[in-house]
Amino acid sequence: MAELDGCWARLDERLLGAVAAAEQRLGPPGGDPFRGLHLSAQDVTSAFGPPAGAPRLGTSPAGTVEPPAGLAWLVDGYGLTAFDLDALLIGLAPEVDLRYGRVYAYLQDDVRRRRPSVDLVLDLLCGSAEEKRRCRARFAPHAPLLHHLLVHLDAPDADAPMLARLVRPDPQVVDALLGVGGVDRRLRGWCRLLPPAPADDPRVDASAVTAVTALVTEARARAVPLRLHLQGAPVGARRLVAAAAATAARVPLLCVDLATAGEEIALLPLACREARLHGALLLLDGTDAVADNPAVWRLLVDAVARDGGVTLLTGTRPWPPTADTLAGVVTVPVPAPGAATRRACWTAALARHGVDLPADELDTLATRFHLDVAQIDDAAAAAGPTAALRGAPAARLADVSAAARDRSGHALAVLARRIRPRAGWADLVLPPDPTAQLREVCDRARHREQVVNGWGFDRGGTPGLGTSVLFTGGSGTGKTTAAQIVAGELGLDLYAIDLSRVVDKYVGETEKNLARIFDAARDTDAVLFFDEADALFGKRSEVRDSHDRYANIEISFLLQRIEQFDGVAILATNLHQHLDEALLRRLAFSVAFPFPDEAHRRRLWEVVWPEVPRASCVDLDLLARRFPLSGGNIRNIALAASFLAAADGKVVRMEHLMHATRREYQKLGKALGAAELALVSG
Repeated sequence: MAELDGCWARLDERLLGAVAAAEQRLGPPGGDPFRGLHLSAQDVTSAFGPPAGAPRLGTSPAGTVEPPAGLAWLVDGYGLTAFDLDALLIGLAPEVDLRYGRVYAYLQDDVRRRRPSVDLVLDLLCGSAEEKRRCRARFAPHAPLLHHLLVHLDAPDADAPMLARLVRPDPQVVDALLGVGGVDRRLRGWCRLLPPAPADDPRVDASAVTAVTALVTEARARAVPLRLHLQGAPVGARRLVAAAAATAARVPLLCVDLATAGEEIALLPLACREARLHGALLLLDGTDAVADNPAVWRLLVDAVARDGGVTLLTGTRPWPPTADTLAGVVTVPVPAPGAATRRACWTAALARHGVDLPADELDTLATRFHLDVAQIDDAAAAAGPTAALRGAPAARLADVSAAARDRSGHALAVLARRIRPRAGWADLVLPPDPTAQLREVCDRARHREQVVNGWGFDRGGTPGLGTSVLFTGGSGTGKTTAAQIVAGELGLDLYAIDLSRVVDKYVGETEKNLARIFDAARDTDAVLFFDEADALFGKRSEVRDSHDRYANIEISFLLQRIEQFDGVAILATNLHQHLDEALLRRLAFSVAFPFPDEAHRRRLWEVVWPEVPRASCVDLDLLARRFPLSGGNIRNIALAASFLAAADGKVVRMEHLMHATRREYQKLGKALGAAELALVSG
């Protein structure tokens, strides 16, 4: 504000001369109590005295005054002339002292007009009609004052001519000139200045920081435009790279969150200027959120092109090389944090929140959850309260894992159904080999980081490094239970793909929905479960018409995505023969779930009861021997019998089980004979 003191002295000098000239024409201030509210015949007649367009407030002081050094950033940054700066300061004056508004009202002969009009600004700054006509162009839309939105021209009414429009500085410029700190109040919901991040922060990819810092430093030194696209990693990692680069360049970082801007995205040009006013590096975060909206994308491109400074843009998609986008955008890959980086993040975050875990459990967190930096910090903060809800004195691995699960999968939940695994190995009744295969599935997922990244299997872009598993077997043989056990053993949630949300009758829509699932699953630490997989991964057929061609394209797309997916995906079907043969090559395991024999049925009858009271007459051996049923059917019978017993106010008896068994056979379209129903008396 101190650099403006000399400006106000010059303005006061001009205004004193203008008031003296106006006093000769209008009479002394206060002489007519109704001046500015009415027009007399004398007022109208006197208006034709001076030549058209001539200044009515006397001649402005000769010569131009060099702008204060403290305002060089404004003059040089926007290409302002001395006239432009004076016009801006005349408009700013009522924001500094209300007495200027009273003077403007007197000079304009209107008590309502306490802001200067274009005509008043020209009268104060110009010495002749020719100079007024020439300087009027400084208020044209393409001139710096309006082009950069430094001032607005408010019309007092709909038909007001340009000279009658009122010069009002933009609130953002007012705050900057008056030294008001913080981000513009119109931008505070989706723009913020990020704190510095050290360039050697172990959470940040060093190669990306080095590349961005070098490019930013050179562009700022040469005062040339630069647009960098930080592509790839989750949002937290991209922001840390930008913050570290800004810190290395010794400038603040203004982060503009495009995903949360909503309708206020129209103020994006102001956000770009906000960075310049703070001398900050501009980060437009999340371009993917606006890439599919042509109008907003055009606004983004125009705002960045008009800004002409250094701009960082972030997204997961490649930058579109089209005629409608910015020229010369340089893409800087930002890889997702690896296991070592995630471990460092977990160590630092848990230490900040007073949670102490052993080294092996930190390794488990780092390999199990592919969270970004911000999500890890959030999960660490929530671990303590999660333990308190359990009544535990301190957080443990289970509490941290639960908090981590809650911070992933939100995008996937839109397209899939979340299942919290509750089944354990004791609930699974299978022969030894399928059980061993399921444990191998868990081991492969658990040690993927070491084998693929640590031992170099990821070199050369080798496909099929994820854990894709096929479960085959009849209905009720335990496929869904096994999927829950695998997810639970890995400490992950299970997401069952809802075919009603995925399959679409319109060509190409099913592929788009599936692409969204795999893209969301890429950043979500969860097990994908495709039940009834034959509906999606069926055999490709001979092309006889366009329907066959599009169906084959859909299956080919699925085969490619399942091969590229590096997480855990489980496909379940009871129609193994209907699956495309090319799918089998892309699988890590194929687990068969056989129909249970008598011994396994006996085990199923034993584990199906949670805490249900049973009478001594219940003969599980007899039920297993006489009724060849799957595990799903057995569970249905046990549940139905429990309801029958609850209605009787008794424990489960054989009569309840026989009645429930008869109902289950009716559902299967089979009938039980009288001898079978009378196996045991109540």
